[in-house]
Amino acid sequence: MRRMRQKLIGLGACGEAVEWAARYQTEQEAWDSCQRGDWLLWYAGRYAGEPGSQARKRLVLAACACARVALPLVAEGETRPRVAIETAERWARGDGATLDDVTSAAYAAYAAASAAYYAYAASSAAYAADAAYSAAAYSAYSADAATRREMLATYADIVRGYYPTPPE
Repeated sequence: MRRMRQKLIGLGACGEAVEWAARYQTEQEAWDSCQRGDWLLWYAGRYAGEPGSQARKRLVLAACACARVALPLVAEGETRPRVAIETAERWARGDGATLDDVTSAAYAAYAAASAAYYAYAASSAAYAADAAYSAAAYSAYSADAATRREMLATYADIVRGYYPTPPE
């Protein structure tokens, strides 16, 4: 069994990702060819370290960068996803935002996502980025299949910018 596939099974990845990974000889080959930024972000999240760690902050910045791509698809006048992204980025960069600020912004972004899609409870900066991503990504997932594939490929490139090699 190939190493990436084994890792995905051990991490509880979806069957589609496990099946996809079986085509590749090395983890790096799979990482480099993946066009599903959501999968790469999920994988990176499994190795992102403790909340508040530098590794976790890098994950937050990657998630925020992905969420920013979809912001133009958020309903006009809906600012909560953007505010959640900006707050999470400030926290990750040490620019004065607290985790309480991030959590509040995340709840607001999830409220925006809930109106269009679904909501989760937020408890950390990674969830704030995820909340913003959810609100923005709903618009992307509501788009046609070609737009969705293009956005996921863009997300994959963004994640690889933060993680050129598969995290461990």
